Amino acid sequence: MSNTDFALAVEDLTVSFDGFKAIDTLTLYVDRNELRVIIGPNGAGKTTLLDLICGKTKASSGSIKFNNTELTGMAEHKRVRLGIGRKFQTPSIYENLTVFQNLEVSYPSGRSVFGALAFQCTDKIKAAVQAVAEDIFLADKLGTEAGLLSHGQKQWLEIGMLLMQEPELLMLDEPIAGMSSRERELTAELLQRISNNRAVIVIEHDMDFVAQIAHKVTVMHQGKILAEGPMDQVQADPKVIDVYLGH
Repeated sequence: MSNTDFALAVEDLTVSFDGFKAIDTLTLYVDRNELRVIIGPNGAGKTTLLDLICGKTKASSGSIKFNNTELTGMAEHKRVRLGIGRKFQTPSIYENLTVFQNLEVSYPSGRSVFGALAFQCTDKIKAAVQAVAEDIFLADKLGTEAGLLSHGQKQWLEIGMLLMQEPELLMLDEPIAGMSSRERELTAELLQRISNNRAVIVIEHDMDFVAQIAHKVTVMHQGKILAEGPMDQVQADPKVIDVYLGH
């Protein structure tokens, strides 16, 4: 497979903060329709990697290509417009708006000059909201104020707000933190479903959950990739065992 066939191709990526290499000549390829989980001890550089892909942090050197378009040097909002969605650890939803309104305001009307006009075709938006609400298990909560949702439902709503933008690459940082076991099961199902027509990258600590969802696991350590492959292979890797037991 040539590098142009990947949804995401990260090559020789490095970022230094005051001489400390948080990401050190890292290379990573993610397929379209792939659910990749990134694991590793604290300080391995996992969140920094997502920051570099979405443009929150600028790379010192190396290349990040999304659908063959070079991202390094591109502004964060332009990356969003290209189809990159990112969810941070803390949900950022509009607590005082309903679920419906949260999804509605996430509709990418700003993607064109005709954004203002597009907002009048409300049937199209309503249909999109309905479809996403069903995806994220909140179809019966559309009229509910977001602040009243459970923690897990708020996490789903935020994923839904990203899905409204139809991203081709979705990055989620610890999506099941604080969820009940039932919510975790449903989230596993949701993530598998949404990786059907897009690339999804998840950072996660919960190994049972990782085993449940990952197509492929990347283990990071000290800004580098330590191991990569199916979960069972990675778990049996002596280098990985050493890093995890050594902490």
